Amino acid sequence: MGNCPAVAWAAALLTVCWLVLGPFGFGGLVCAAARAAPSSSQEEDAASLRRLALVGESPAAKGCKPTRPDALGPFYKPDAPVRAKVGEGYVLSGVVRSARDCSPLAGARIEFWLAGPDGNYDDAHRANVLAEQSGVYRFESNFPPQYSFRPPHIHIRVAAAGFKTLVTQHYPVKGQVQGTMDLVLVPAS
Repeated sequence: MGNCPAVAWAAALLTVCWLVLGPFGFGGLVCAAARAAPSSSQEEDAASLRRLALVGESPAAKGCKPTRPDALGPFYKPDAPVRAKVGEGYVLSGVVRSARDCSPLAGARIEFWLAGPDGNYDDAHRANVLAEQSGVYRFESNFPPQYSFRPPHIHIRVAAAGFKTLVTQHYPVKGQVQGTMDLVLVPAS
């Protein structure tokens, strides 16, 4: 992007649109446009995500669509260790937000659990991740296997003070090595 403010602004705008529209189902289209812009590293991409999570001037500032709940499943087990990595091959990241005003929720506790490469649930594939000050989280695991009648999925449980606990699932697309999912919580009152 160099010293061209117009290009830098356009790349930032595409990324903001992706973050704002992602929960509404348009993320893939805009995400592809954002990937067309030069990106020097994962660390810079993560830093951009953190900066953009703090943007308050957006169409979504009046409220975000809450993340759709999904089944807890029979394999939930509380008290997983705090860690951001339980395997390699798939990275899930996003921002934890309030449905009221889309503000980031610092310190939200995100629990992840998934089947290991052998198709079984075990303690080695459970984790607790704390959202950063900007609401950003990152979780790395193996690509979840399909088993029985279930498509590949990662279970997610999110808790934050003053908000209803969210239980949902992320369904990775075969062949992808990363996914993005903002987790939007409903206020408790």
